[in-house]
Amino acid sequence: MRTLDRYVAGLYIKVWFICVLGAPLLFIVIKLTDDLDKYLARGLSIQQVLLAHVYDFPYQMGLSFPVASLFGAVFTVALMSRNFEVTAAKASGISFYRLIGPLVVLGIVLSLAGLALGELVPITNRLRAETLEERGSVTTAVRNQFVYGADGGRAYKIRRLNAETGVIRDILIEREGTGPDYPTYSIHAPAAEWDRDSWVLTDGYLHYYPQPGRVVTFSFDTLHQPDFTESPRELQAEPKDPEEMNFRELGRFIQSIQRSGGDARQLIVQQMLKIAFPMACLIVVLFGSALGMSTGSRGPATGVGIALATVLVYLLTVRISEGMGAGGVLPPVLAAWLPNLLFLVIGLILLVRTRT
Repeated sequence: MRTLDRYVAGLYIKVWFICVLGAPLLFIVIKLTDDLDKYLARGLSIQQVLLAHVYDFPYQMGLSFPVASLFGAVFTVALMSRNFEVTAAKASGISFYRLIGPLVVLGIVLSLAGLALGELVPITNRLRAETLEERGSVTTAVRNQFVYGADGGRAYKIRRLNAETGVIRDILIEREGTGPDYPTYSIHAPAAEWDRDSWVLTDGYLHYYPQPGRVVTFSFDTLHQPDFTESPRELQAEPKDPEEMNFRELGRFIQSIQRSGGDARQLIVQQMLKIAFPMACLIVVLFGSALGMSTGSRGPATGVGIALATVLVYLLTVRISEGMGAGGVLPPVLAAWLPNLLFLVIGLILLVRTRT
C-alpha cells in the first residue's frame, strides 16, 4: 500500500469510527432518557435497563454503518480538497479515481462487516427483549397450553410439553393448504415422543381436506413426523419476532406464510434490506467522494449540512420504498434495493462529472 493510500484510508477510518460509535451512543442516551421512567414504573432495575441498552448497541451500530460511511467519504475528500492535497495528487499524475481507491476498498470491507453484524443483531435484539421482560426466557422444563408456528405453514397446538422427558400430551397439528396439490390437513394425537431428530405421534387421527366439503380420515397407532423436527427445547421457547430472525430464519418464515396463502411482501422487503442496507456502505462511499469534492472549498459547515441532508433523504427514501413494497406498489425485492440503485446512479453521474 502506498503512503498516500494509507493517508487517505487513515483519514476515512478516523471519521468513520467517530460516527459509527458516536451516533449509536447518542441515540441510546436519547432513548434511555425518554424511556427510563417507563421502565422503572414497570419494576425494572437500573441494571436491567442499562444492560438492555448495551444489547441495543449492535442494532444502532448497524443502522449507523451507511451514515458513517457517507460522512467518512465526504469529510475525507472535502478536507483533502480544502488543503489542496487533491490538487497536489493530480499534479503528480494520480487521478481522482485512483485517489479514492482506498475508500472504495474500505466501502467493500465495511459492507461485508455490516452483513456479518446483521447476523448478530437478531440475537442481541432477543436478549434485549428478555432483559426488559418483553420476551419470556426459559425457566422451567414444562410448558402448558400454547401454540407454536412452525415452518411449512404448520401450527402446533399443545396442551402440555415436558422438555426434559421429550413427551407431549395432547397435540393438534394443523396446516392450511392452497388446493389439491397442497391440501389442508390436521393431525390429532393424545401423546407424542421425541425420537432423536423428530417426533412420533401415537393413537391419533389424520384428516386430509383435498377440496372444500371433502375430508379423508385415517387412524394410526404410531405416526412418524419427519417434518416435525423442532426439538423439545425449541418448542419450549417463545416464537421469534421477525426482527429477532437472521436472513435464513426469516426466509423460512416467509416460505411458511406463502405456502399457507398469506401475504409476506413486507417480510420479503425486510429480508432483502438485511443485505441492501449494509451494501449501501459501498454506494454512499462513491456518492460521498464526489459530494466531498464539490463541497471541499465551501468549508466544513457546508459539508456537514449537505451530508446530514443526504442521510435524511436516503433514510426517507428507504422508508418510502419499504412502504411501497409492503403495499404492493413495487415488487418487494426492487423496493428494498431501489434507494441503493438511485444513489448509485446519482453517485456515478457525480463521479463522471468530477475533474480527474
